[in-house]
Amino acid sequence: EMKKRVKSVKPSERGFFNIINAVLMCITMVITVYPIWFAVINSLNYGDELVKGYSFFWPSQFTLASWSTVLGDSDILRALWITATRTIIVTICSTIITSMFAYGFSRPYLKGKKFYTTLGFISMYFSGGIIPSFLLYNWLGLYDNYLVYVIPALFGGFYNVIIFNANFKAIPESLFESAKLDGANELRIYASIVMPLSKPVLTALGVFTACGVWNDYSATLFYTQSASLQTLGSYTLKLVKSSQAAEQLAASVIQSNQQVAALVNSAMGSGEVTAKTIELASMVLTALPVIIAYPFAQKFFTKGVMVGSVKG
Repeated sequence: EMKKRVKSVKPSERGFFNIINAVLMCITMVITVYPIWFAVINSLNYGDELVKGYSFFWPSQFTLASWSTVLGDSDILRALWITATRTIIVTICSTIITSMFAYGFSRPYLKGKKFYTTLGFISMYFSGGIIPSFLLYNWLGLYDNYLVYVIPALFGGFYNVIIFNANFKAIPESLFESAKLDGANELRIYASIVMPLSKPVLTALGVFTACGVWNDYSATLFYTQSASLQTLGSYTLKLVKSSQAAEQLAASVIQSNQQVAALVNSAMGSGEVTAKTIELASMVLTALPVIIAYPFAQKFFTKGVMVGSVKG
């Protein structure tokens, strides 16, 4: 029946559908890509040119001064180091620990499975909140400590366990039985059979974890106070807020007090580098690693997340 319907579609209708589909995809691509392009070209723009107005397609006066300033700032480089090391450590450790838990959870002979299932589903919908978490981290000595970025994030959550579980159940049971006949223990089975056969789902969830950790700034706001522990996302947020506050102050006093407005504008910088160009360059620097990493892992996403979701 389905083949008959496909054959009954006229070539003209099929061509019209392809054209509409291509147009919609192009529009979606422009809407998705252009905000990033807008930030890039304006971060490469001359600072004083942004006072006249933003560039929309190409920098009106090209300069790398803002990027040189950002990459030469020790605070930004330290924040970049904190964010990068945190992302690498959490992504690797969280993926391994969560997948090990999911492997044990996927075995039919696991004792107390109903209890773990109930506990896991409750954790997906309810949490202690910020204040209990703050009290717990402070009691554990994690407050204003680098480990507050690592230890609470070592378990990737029960949603990832569900995806891992579906993938592990799709592995033929005969492989586990043959491995046990050869004398392999559970750890050997996990390392030699489960991990190699689960590369798509490991890669997909690893990228999801890395993106979430890289973009996270809430842990810095709630659980740290030292400037040496701020992440790149938190630093960029401070730049954006300070720039917006300065613009609002200048706009509010520009008519009533010209001298104060002039002082505010001078504090925001002039010439090649201004507060706005530094803000844009920092925003691009924050998003750039995720943008670069995403296409390389994209081929694993659909297969990794959907594997095991359809039986048969």
